[in-house]
Amino acid sequence: MRLSGDWLTHPGTVAVMQALEGAGGRALFVGGCVRDAVLDRRVGDIDIATDLTPERVVEAVRAAGLKAVPTGIDHGTVTVIAAHKPHEVTTFRRDVETFGRHAVVAFSTEVADDAARRDFTMNALYADAAGAVIDPLGSGLRDALARHVRFIGDPEDRIREDYLRILRFFRFSAVVGDPELGLDAEGLAACAALAEGLGQLSRERIGAEMRKLLAASDPAPALAAMAQAGVLARVLPGAETGALAPLVHLEGGHRQDWLRRLAVLGGEDAEGRLRLSRAEARDLDALRRAIGSTESAAVLGWCLGAERGADAVLARAAVMGTPVGLDALDEVARGAAARFPITAADLAPLTGKDLGARLKALEARWLAGGLCAGKDELLR
Repeated sequence: MRLSGDWLTHPGTVAVMQALEGAGGRALFVGGCVRDAVLDRRVGDIDIATDLTPERVVEAVRAAGLKAVPTGIDHGTVTVIAAHKPHEVTTFRRDVETFGRHAVVAFSTEVADDAARRDFTMNALYADAAGAVIDPLGSGLRDALARHVRFIGDPEDRIREDYLRILRFFRFSAVVGDPELGLDAEGLAACAALAEGLGQLSRERIGAEMRKLLAASDPAPALAAMAQAGVLARVLPGAETGALAPLVHLEGGHRQDWLRRLAVLGGEDAEGRLRLSRAEARDLDALRRAIGSTESAAVLGWCLGAERGADAVLARAAVMGTPVGLDALDEVARGAAARFPITAADLAPLTGKDLGARLKALEARWLAGGLCAGKDELLR
């Protein structure tokens, strides 16, 4: 199979490949860029694998006039900036010893060694500068084309090398897996058996994976499988997936928002367990309160704004098992655009606490009336 696309012919990418090959090295595209090109998905970051040592990579690219940044040189990675584009260049490696998130690696000159230490077969695909796909394992291309997310070798061995791979398994299954195929049974069983190992991971890394999973076009099947395997309870105790599939259905043409989806999952201390920012935690709290409220769509729009107000309407309908009203989202927009017609000057000579109490009472009346009353009506 031969790949094509602008990512292959970008001037910076071509310059990096030529610099490595010109120094006598082998240069191969690897990982996500190859996988996504095979799947006809947009290619983002460019990762390159080489048999040159990190020191020789630095020498080669600098000799070609390119910028080398030793971002992870102890582990074999050099970031090369060419034509304003970053490229991660990593020396072929083989694992000597693994400790969950950490590993002792040795540099190698064999692409097969490098492929064997990766997580999923579809991520162990390589391509040369001309786009010709190289499949050292002999199963990566087949699995990628079938959209079968499958661990390399023994799934439990791969997971013990890095427990984050449990979450990556569910995330990749949601993002690139074939929904008709379902999750790989052997991989799912291994994730369930080793779920306790998630306790070794930082909350930042767990939160990052959960964000990506919840942002998939339809994360509901993968989250349901996580729950059945006992993985979701490890990550977010108390979370329930029942409303997620209805929410994805109700979203329709709306943007895919991971925080809206998190809101319907529920769960204990999502803010801490997933290391949410203050703004994210504030929005999540507002959405969860809105789900349990009886406020009108217009009031939700006024309180939360057009975007989060719409999120609240969709999330509440999913949790309650009801359709979204025909005019509900229009009402959210109306509420977001509304302006409370009373100002402090309208209530002179009231001041201080008396003024605050009066404004609050009038605002409550205005909201209860559907944000329709004008100044004169309220002041009467």
